[in-house]
Amino acid sequence: MPTKPLDSSHLRITIDPASLGFSDTSVLLQRPLSWIGQERAEVAVRFGLGMMQPDYHLFVLGEAGSGRSSLLQQAMTAAAADRPAPPDLCYLYNFITPEKPLALHLPAGQGRLLRQAMLQLAKSLPSGITQCLSGQDFKIESDRLEKKFRAETSQAYKKLDKFAESLHVTIHRENEQILFTLLDEKGEILTAENLLKLPKARRVEIEQAEQALREAIAVYFEAFQRIEKEKDAALAALQRRIVQPLLNLALQKILAELQEPVHEERLNTFFAQVETDILDNLALFETDDIDEEKQQTELNRIFSRYQINLVVDNADLPGAPVIIEDNPSAYALFGSIDYQFENGKLKTDFMRIRAGSLLKAHGGFLMLHLDDLLTDGSLWVKLRRFLRSKRLQIEEPGSAWASNSPVSLEPEAVDVNVKIILVGSREEYYDLQEIDPEFMRRFRVKVDFAGSFIASMETYQASAVFVAHACDTAKLPHFSAAAVARLLEESHREVEDQKRQSAIFARTEMLLLESAALCHARHGGCVEVEDISAALQARNLRHNYPDSRLQEAIIEGEIAIALQGEAAGQLNALTQIDLGDHSFGTPVRLTARTFAGEDGVLNIAREVDMSGPIHDKGMLILQNYLTGLFTHLAPLALSASIVFEQEYTGIEGDSASCAEFYALLSALAELPLKQSIAVTGALNQYGEVLPVGGINDKIEGYFRLCEKTGLTGEQGVLIPYQNRQHLMLDRKVIAAVEQGLFAIYMMEHVMQGLELLTGLPSGSSESAQINGYSYGTVLGHAQKTLLLFRRACQSTQHPRTEHRRLPSRADK
Repeated sequence: MPTKPLDSSHLRITIDPASLGFSDTSVLLQRPLSWIGQERAEVAVRFGLGMMQPDYHLFVLGEAGSGRSSLLQQAMTAAAADRPAPPDLCYLYNFITPEKPLALHLPAGQGRLLRQAMLQLAKSLPSGITQCLSGQDFKIESDRLEKKFRAETSQAYKKLDKFAESLHVTIHRENEQILFTLLDEKGEILTAENLLKLPKARRVEIEQAEQALREAIAVYFEAFQRIEKEKDAALAALQRRIVQPLLNLALQKILAELQEPVHEERLNTFFAQVETDILDNLALFETDDIDEEKQQTELNRIFSRYQINLVVDNADLPGAPVIIEDNPSAYALFGSIDYQFENGKLKTDFMRIRAGSLLKAHGGFLMLHLDDLLTDGSLWVKLRRFLRSKRLQIEEPGSAWASNSPVSLEPEAVDVNVKIILVGSREEYYDLQEIDPEFMRRFRVKVDFAGSFIASMETYQASAVFVAHACDTAKLPHFSAAAVARLLEESHREVEDQKRQSAIFARTEMLLLESAALCHARHGGCVEVEDISAALQARNLRHNYPDSRLQEAIIEGEIAIALQGEAAGQLNALTQIDLGDHSFGTPVRLTARTFAGEDGVLNIAREVDMSGPIHDKGMLILQNYLTGLFTHLAPLALSASIVFEQEYTGIEGDSASCAEFYALLSALAELPLKQSIAVTGALNQYGEVLPVGGINDKIEGYFRLCEKTGLTGEQGVLIPYQNRQHLMLDRKVIAAVEQGLFAIYMMEHVMQGLELLTGLPSGSSESAQINGYSYGTVLGHAQKTLLLFRRACQSTQHPRTEHRRLPSRADK
């Protein structure tokens, strides 16, 4: 059955601007943005964000530009608004083990109040304590104590003096020492010379008296030291008694200003330790005979212990936190401990503990991109451990830093409840399922963003609302209904489908910005279709140099492509070249040669390792289908070669297998093919034609080449029937089809294209495959040649000769 050209109405869908229901997008600003075509992802996100159980983190997969990050952020913000703000996190000085700072959770906003209150306490308390210690009450009581202990000291001294007098010795104090002088019976000083003149018995008595006095003096000093200690203890107790009400009042006032903290017992213990520490250091607040600079240094050191390190401050949060971490280093995610150089050494303390994104996101949501995490293996390991334990330990920098530090900090680990949203590609998701199943068990909610969706009037309206909000956000002129319709058509073009729209709205936004810029350049008030067309043309001009250069090479004859006439064993196949930022189609000459032999079909590109596995697969399918056509002649006596001429890069894909079949059959039947018809389409083992990708680029690439050399009315393309809904062709192509200058033919079976390309019937039928093909058909001519090849092979008297081949990939 011959194929017929498509009518121009099937080559593109056209959206009627009047059907959209608005004149321009400015009237759509009141409508909310929606998850256009992402209903499945939206349901998954709402479930995942609302699931409070552990290990229900979200893995978001899909193409970049699909709006996955912005839509997730929007959903996280909405979910966070319904949750309470999580508590603040503070770190406190540990009076028992200073190298292990203590964590303290306070209701949101209370951490800031506590920090300010403790700073204010450090400013006001020294003067308050000094005022207490210099007040009238303290002075009176301390004078009374001084008087009391002076009396006790005087009494002890009198007792010693009286004892010395009984021994005929005079005593007096000098520089914390007691000096004594011996007296004779007359009360005069006994000199050493007179002492020697005394009788021996008398000298012995004097020596014994002196020894007794020394012992009494020792007893006196013991009593004196005891009295001094009692005095110091009494004065210290007096100081504590005088200052303690001031401290109690100040600390109780701070507690009264705070709501009931999560760790109330810990905060009470901390305040008790602060009070004890201040009372133990009241001597620093005395102003008599002290170095003021040294006193201030010591006071600063003491009061630095009472500071509050507010590492997570949620005072300004209306709900749960939403954190987007674009630079997930170990420090940024897990927190850090800062160091500074002092006297050539690294120093740190509990005030230099810094929170990371995980701590900041406690009680809320944290979005990460998988690509960022995979760049650091150690970061990946730390994240796996955190997800397992759900506890976070802020660690010091590497050992190279810590080795120079005299202080090693180990902040208390804290429990963290955070919902992680991990954004990655579809390939990364399935790779991780296999490589790290333990990690992926933590991400039980799969959020799959589609690359395209079924178009409807609802999706058109939602897309128009997206355009309206994009214009409003970027302060751009709004789009007319006709311009929006043109944008929607381009969305269909991006996915090559008349029934589906592209879900990659980043491309739409890019075209929107470029069109608005051209509208501004012409001083237009509203973006029109002409602006979008100009933007597309300008973008193509920026990127299409490789395409233009290739067409120039074909027109100038550097690359041999015939666009008219007929030739046997030769055909133009259509291929798409994708450069990432630009893709285009171009014809490639395909040639085939056949010989008598038994080597089968030789794919020259495969023999030199220039073809990929999919292309090789297509060639094997082609060979098996060809063999099946002539099973009544089996085994085939055929040796053939096929190659893409002037192709110096790699070849991949099976979209040329139909063209390869036609070229091979033409060479075998010795029938010429029309060179004006280019072919694309994949083939299965039963000759059914399968759809291919890049159909619009392929058709338009061939059309532009024909247009530059001159359209004759005979040129056209032969494409799979299943590709009819993928057609979104340029209006130039459609105009040429309407004028009869270019044609687009479709085929469901490979045999349908034979009559178009050769002008002869194919001859294919079930009875013909059993009884043989008619002579006047393409298959009949091929059958005749194969019979000649068989006789030629049978007439040879020597065994089958081995065709010399280059080593294949498998051989290597």
